[in-house]
Amino acid sequence: MSVVYDCAVEQDRADGLAAAASAVRAGRLVVLPTDTVYGIGADAFSSSAVSSLLAAKNRGPDMPVGVLVGSWSTIDGLVLSVPRTARLLIEAFWPGDLSIVLPHAPSLSWDLGRSGGTVMLRMPLHPVAIELLREVGPMAVSSANRSGQPPAANAADAREQLGDSVAVYLDGGPSGEPVPSTIVDLTGDEPAVLREGAVSVAAVAEVLGTEVQSPA
Repeated sequence: MSVVYDCAVEQDRADGLAAAASAVRAGRLVVLPTDTVYGIGADAFSSSAVSSLLAAKNRGPDMPVGVLVGSWSTIDGLVLSVPRTARLLIEAFWPGDLSIVLPHAPSLSWDLGRSGGTVMLRMPLHPVAIELLREVGPMAVSSANRSGQPPAANAADAREQLGDSVAVYLDGGPSGEPVPSTIVDLTGDEPAVLREGAVSVAAVAEVLGTEVQSPA
């Protein structure tokens, strides 16, 4: 049976974060607010938990799950190397609506889907999400909805779609505009924007000081 915690109430927030952290460590799923839409999250290093996340969304491994982190420095242990381009984007846009794709560290034993040896990383600009991430470490997070359905803009929407497949719902109130993060791929010779979302291609190019490939 899932439990919903109202994070606008101080004691509920504390209890909810503790319950969510316990659930993640036990390989269970949680729903958390982010600065875009609500996310469904799991321990990024538990392949069974990530499989449960994909099953809850009715989604296959062909669309790999991104990873949210709670600090800039966390990514140093997750990727093969952090190029200067990544540092510039992190300093400019994290925490916020920019996701960065990099080759992941080969020593990591995780299974986020068919990612081709890469990982998509983001640090969200939401205090509840940040507090949970700093407690449990990197989390595999996808939008809190069933595949093909609209992303959840609040905890009630998420619960209606995902039900008891999720152990803990952290209700942080309505999300902002349902605009996805911009995704920048840094795995090639030149930076490429795979999806233009809340951060414009022009803003990315300005920070990097170079032309950036745009999505088709």
